Amino acid sequence: MSFDLQLQGRSAVVTAASKGVGRAVVQSLSDAGMRVVACARSAPESLPGSVQFVGADLTTADGCRALAQAAIERLGRIDVLVNVLGGSNAPPGGFAALNDEVWLSELNLNLLSAVRLDRELIPTMTRQGSGVVVHVTSIQRQLPLAESTTAYAAAKAALSTYSKSLSKEVTPKGVRVVRVSPGWVETEAAVALAKRIADDAGVDYEGGKQIIMASLGGIPLGRPAKPAEVADLIAFLASPRAGSISGTEYVIDGGTVPVA
Repeated sequence: MSFDLQLQGRSAVVTAASKGVGRAVVQSLSDAGMRVVACARSAPESLPGSVQFVGADLTTADGCRALAQAAIERLGRIDVLVNVLGGSNAPPGGFAALNDEVWLSELNLNLLSAVRLDRELIPTMTRQGSGVVVHVTSIQRQLPLAESTTAYAAAKAALSTYSKSLSKEVTPKGVRVVRVSPGWVETEAAVALAKRIADDAGVDYEGGKQIIMASLGGIPLGRPAKPAEVADLIAFLASPRAGSISGTEYVIDGGTVPVA
């Protein structure tokens, strides 16, 4: 039988849309027939023909406001908001290397960007009585890498807690809130990292991937997730097919986290 996601003609806003998981989400939602506004700091080389691009810095309140206003003007209504934006720019060296500036930067990128954009767009969803918000978190909220990602992991843990609380508030108003928690995903940045590690270790690319997987305690699946796999999960959760799912978190990590 056909498994139509019933997203044809609906509208979505996707952040961090120029590459990686964000770019894959844009493709998946567009393929499902949605009208999509894609946001990143700079325009990607290409996007599906029907997708509209908005450039904005979502680490600022002004950037979030500009995206929200542009999305409402172009789409009229917002059915789905996918907060993908995140990452870590913290230096290695453990907790002692993380000064206030680093902590504030990681929180701003991984937590407050979503909080601000939700604040701008969720009221339009509650007024129309329907909508879906997806927060992309990370398994590092449960498995932080002490050498380099403590602040990132803490920010993603805060995002997960905020998302859960938000779901309790707005689900009764018709707005579902769900979380997707990827493990290691083979994005452009992950490929570059694996190649760098492989060169340093004198092995090939696959050997570099094995080194990264070992640092995570192993991935039982034997490989990282593909961006399209994460995107397809998000598309399903955003669809009416998942209409009774709210307030929970879906891990997509190939079995990395040892306990669900």
